[in-house]
Amino acid sequence: MTVSVRLNEDDEKLIKAYADINNISLSDLIRNAVIEKIENEYDLKCYYEALEEYKKNPKTYTMKDVKKELGLE
Repeated sequence: MTVSVRLNEDDEKLIKAYADINNISLSDLIRNAVIEKIENEYDLKCYYEALEEYKKNPKTYTMKDVKKELGLE
């Protein structure tokens, strides 16, 4: 798939300079940035969901408890 992105001159210079400094192509830079953004938002969504679950049932477990429950101890 091909995607076009419109940039003003300053943004273009900045992005190209960053790609050059890090020795990566513009395609890799943009793809990685978009994927990282999606992953970060998904992680944040999971965090808020886990926080809500914790607020409903604030029971916590030690690592020892978890190992025992999973039969690892």
